[in-house]
Order: sequence, then C-alpha cells, then structure tokens
Amino acid sequence: MRTGVLLAVTLWAVVAGIAPANPYEAPAAAAAQTEIDLLVFSRLQKLGITPASVCSDAVFVRRVYLDVIGTLPPAAEAVAFIDDTSPKKRQLLIDKLLERDEFADYWALKWGDLLRVKAEFPVNLWPNAVQAYHRYIHTALKQNLPYDRFARELLTASGSNFRVGQVNFWRAVQNKDPNSLAQTVALTFMGTRADRWPTNQLAGMSAFFGQVGYKTTAEWKEEIVYFNPALATNNPTGTATFPDGKTVTLGPDRDPREVFAEWLITPRNPWFTRNIANRVWSWLIGRGVIHEPDDIRPDNPPANPELLAYLENQLIAARYDLKQLYRLILNSRTYQLSAIPRSQHAEAGALFASYPLRRLEAEVLIDAINQITGTTEEYSSPIPEPFTFIPKDQRSIALADGSITSTFLELFGRSSRDTGLESERNSKITAGQKLHLLNSSHMQRKIENGPKMQALLRSRGAPRDVATKLYLTILSRYPTEDELRTVMAYIPTGSVDNRNALVDVAWALINSAEFSHRH
Repeated sequence: MRTGVLLAVTLWAVVAGIAPANPYEAPAAAAAQTEIDLLVFSRLQKLGITPASVCSDAVFVRRVYLDVIGTLPPAAEAVAFIDDTSPKKRQLLIDKLLERDEFADYWALKWGDLLRVKAEFPVNLWPNAVQAYHRYIHTALKQNLPYDRFARELLTASGSNFRVGQVNFWRAVQNKDPNSLAQTVALTFMGTRADRWPTNQLAGMSAFFGQVGYKTTAEWKEEIVYFNPALATNNPTGTATFPDGKTVTLGPDRDPREVFAEWLITPRNPWFTRNIANRVWSWLIGRGVIHEPDDIRPDNPPANPELLAYLENQLIAARYDLKQLYRLILNSRTYQLSAIPRSQHAEAGALFASYPLRRLEAEVLIDAINQITGTTEEYSSPIPEPFTFIPKDQRSIALADGSITSTFLELFGRSSRDTGLESERNSKITAGQKLHLLNSSHMQRKIENGPKMQALLRSRGAPRDVATKLYLTILSRYPTEDELRTVMAYIPTGSVDNRNALVDVAWALINSAEFSHRH
C-alpha cells in the first residue's frame, strides 16, 4: 500500500513538471564525510581537480545494488528509497544489502574468476570438483569468514577434491609444478606476477610448494591433494626463501605450505593486506589505488599511497572482516560521487574525482534483462559424465562453473577463468554486443513476450504512467519532464492500443548506455 501511495505522489510531481531536470546528481556538495574522503579530496585539491557532485538517490540505489549484490533494484524498492526522507537511508541500505543472500552469489562470481572455478581445459577440475569448490567459496562469503582465515584454508588444504572444496585451489592451475604453483599463489594473494621475478626469487618461493602431492582414487576423476614429504628430495638444500628475502629451513614433519601461509597472513606482510585492500577498492570504485590490481610491483606505485595505507590499516583493525572494508568504502562520499566529471585534468580519473562508467558484467547484464522481462536462460555444461544442468530460475551470477555454455555470456566478455587475471573479463562494448541488444531474436522474445514486461505494458493507466513505470523498472528512476514529453510525442494521439509504441520505448531504454553501464 505504501509503495502505491509513493508512486502516485511522485507521478503527480512528474506530471506537475517538478521532477528534477538532472536525475543523476544531488544538490548536496561533495564535502568530505569520512577519512577516505579527506585523503582523496585533499589530493585532488593539491592538483586543482574539482570532484564530481554527489550522485542522486536514484543513481545511488541502482549503483549500490549492482555493486554489492550484482542485481537491479526492483522498481518498488527503488521508489521506496528515492522517496525516503531519512538522512541515514544510504547507510541503512548498505547494511541491508551486505546481509542479502545475493551478496554471496555475486561475490562468489568475483572470486570464481580469481580462483579459476571451471571444469574444462586447461583447468580440468571436473563438475563434481567445481561444485565443491564453489560451495566452499560461497559458504565462506555467506558466513563472512575473515579473509586471513580464508587465504590460510585455501593454501593449506588437503583431501579429496570432491569432498574438500578448497583443495581445488591446488588443482585449478594449468601446471602443477612448483614454479607454476608459486606464481598462482603470488597472483592470487599478493597481486603480483611472479613470472616476471628474477629466477632465484621465484625458485626460493617455489620451494614452499615442492611437496604438494597428488594421487588418484578408485572414483573416476577424484584426486587427493596432500603433503608428500617424499618430494623433499627435489629440494637438496632443504630451504625456501620468502619473497621478502628471508630464508628458512624446512622441517621434515611440517607441510611447507603452512610455513608460507603463516608468513603471508601476518599484518606485517607487505603484500597480503595491500593486495586485498586494493582489490576491494577496485571492485567497488572501478579502479585500483594501484592499477591494475593484478600488477603490484615497486615501479607501479599507488596513485594515493596514504589512501591505500589507510585501507590496509582499517582492514587489519577489523581483523580482516571484508564486509567492514566494504562499509567503509560504500559510505564514503568518494564512492557516492556522480559519474559526471567536473574536471578535465589528466589525473582526475586515477585519483577518483568521479565514479567511473563501467559496463555491467555479462552475468549481471543478462540477469538484469531477465529480471525486468520476467524471462530466464537455459544453461548446461559441455563436460560429460556428469553433465551439469542448471535450473531455469537460477540467476547467471550464481553459476558455479565457468565452462557452462552461453552464447550471450561469451559475447559479452565473461572471464575464461584460465589464468586468475582479472583482465580475462572483458567489459568493453563491441559492435556485436550492440547488434545483439538492438536486433536479436533473443532480445525480441524477452521484451515482446516476457511475462513481467507484458504485464507492465498492459497495465492500466495513462500512457505517461506506464512510461514512468518503464523508467522505474529499467533505469530505477523517474523520467524527467523532458523525457516524458519525448515519449508522449512518440505515442500516437488518440490511439486505443499503445502497446507497440511502449514496446519501442522499452527497447530504447534497454539499449541505452544508462541501462548497460554502472554509473
């Protein structure tokens, strides 16, 4: 009942011509509210860079839904938030979204890219192992497992790849030799590309992973990962060297992976906390303090060293509770800036003077289209014995296996999950993608036959009321008066059935950059 009243009141406002002309920016100034803002804005001020305005409530509700749970806000929830007058509504929404079930679904997708969760060549986890691996990641996120413990459990796991999901960290690699394992560990937990290190530095770290053993069982494709002391003969010196240059002697009765994990996850480690703090910032803001987040090295310094140090210290103080870091960033004015820049300075983007436009990930985009149209996708795995069939109502962000076939996901650049590099995901717009959204039978069936879209297009009310519902459903905001005038000019005057014209409006909104991008 409340949603209906809110919708009616706002419709009156739009009809009366008092809807804001600029739906993307709020009247509030971009004043610092948190320590993050002080660090970001002071750097901008020194360079004479003007930060963007604060984003509007309509932009914020859409942005934070997509950034935290990978899902569009339903129209009713967008309306309720936009019309809420509470000064703490943004903070309250952030807390609410961090506890939603979709949080674990979406962030398991993110981690699935880094941890190479897929069944087919060159990783060859096999569907049973993929499901176990994904279940471990999803459970860790749902229970908010501290990040240092998450890393330790992945690094030190032993057991069946079908039953102990985290051991698949040691199987989801293209090669199982110690050098390849060391490079995988360095990339995942240190954000650095160890294949570019001097040979002796990589060899010293590789010694920690020279006793990772693999053996098969009577169950087809099952493999046991374990500490195999017999492999110590491959390390004549019996020593290993940490990336910081410290050498240790490896005892015969202790898994060297445990020794490395203890060194890695301490707050004093110069790589561990910095890497994850930088990744989380990059995931939420769109660009790392160190850019790219997979390329941390001495000659690639942070754009704002004080900011990165602050994020590291806060994460350590929170005992590696990543949700606390999310809250810190999401509640900052820096995160809540508009995507409309107010400075043409060459360093404005790198110093976070505005929120960067980013195309939605392939999985998020198709889920958004399905949500507003009421349609589904059909997915299955090409890997035999067992085949993987996905229930029709499962969203794409919840897909465990990166090898699940999908023409749409492939076209829109999902990660191949071969290397663990974030750059494997391609979110650049291509001509093929534009044509698919604009002129494919796939999209036509969803828009013209989808039950939710059809119900909306046939809903009672004046054409401008239906148009307003389309804007709320697709763009999560009310249309401006100018936009409504354009829509009404397109709809034939005196027509009894406006469905075809309104279908065209839906097509146009779905094909807008505003729909396909985070902004």
